[in-house]
Amino acid sequence: MDFSTWMSGIQQRTEVALAAALPSPDLAPTRLHLAMRYAVLGGGKRVRPLLCHAAGAVFGVDSALLDAPSVAVELIHAYSLVHDDLPCMDDDVLRRGKPTCHVEFDEATALLVGDALQAHAFQTLASRLAGIAPARQLEMLHLLAAASGSRGMAGGQALDLDAAIDRPGEAGIITLQAMKTGALIRFACEAGAIVGGAAPSDRERLAEFGSAIGLAFQLADDLLDLTADSSAMGKATGKDAAAGKATLPALHGADWTRRQLAGLVAQAHDLLRPFGDSAALLKAAATFVAERKS
Repeated sequence: MDFSTWMSGIQQRTEVALAAALPSPDLAPTRLHLAMRYAVLGGGKRVRPLLCHAAGAVFGVDSALLDAPSVAVELIHAYSLVHDDLPCMDDDVLRRGKPTCHVEFDEATALLVGDALQAHAFQTLASRLAGIAPARQLEMLHLLAAASGSRGMAGGQALDLDAAIDRPGEAGIITLQAMKTGALIRFACEAGAIVGGAAPSDRERLAEFGSAIGLAFQLADDLLDLTADSSAMGKATGKDAAAGKATLPALHGADWTRRQLAGLVAQAHDLLRPFGDSAALLKAAATFVAERKS
């Protein structure tokens, strides 16, 4: 199976799993549940679930065992986007080609959507999961909490807000991006290894791969913000430059960024070398993350 076909299958699988995991819009509070489903379903590349499934494939894990960690990390990601779009953060009105959650509903509802999605992510991962040992669930819960909190995604968002006032240099930008974007991507890769019962050295190798791909994802995103059309992206572009936000493409230019992306993909592929053909999907996912056009 070629990567494009596999990716489409995992994206569809993830959409079904997310729809099943989220509360029914018929249950009270109906407006909140409708808004949660609006924020999560019907869009997105599902990069984190793709990486989780591809990492699990390295160790021969059945896809059904990877649905829970994939759903959990995607719910955390979705909550972060809802809060990131709020007027007190980036004040965006368009996400994935449709009005952002606070525009479609209201700011108070969007705030509660983020809160509820975060809680639901941990509820999903803490539920009884057939085929996964409780000790491995606990490891994933611990890692996801760390990746989501003040030393992970939320802390990276705080540094991003600070960066609008006190622009960091290259080292500061890399630290910010490793926390804001890279932490959840690193989790997705390591979670696949955990479910697969990987040896500690292999888990660390997958985590390092996730760190490299996390940086590549953000570099590609920042490059697209500089060069892509908003209609292709499904959200406003050029906002980082207009706000004077420090990014590596802004510091070094598009050509430098493309060279860095190529280097990160090479680094990621080299980390996977010991796994041979079993890492083919994960290698292809790394290339997709770096070369995507939206």
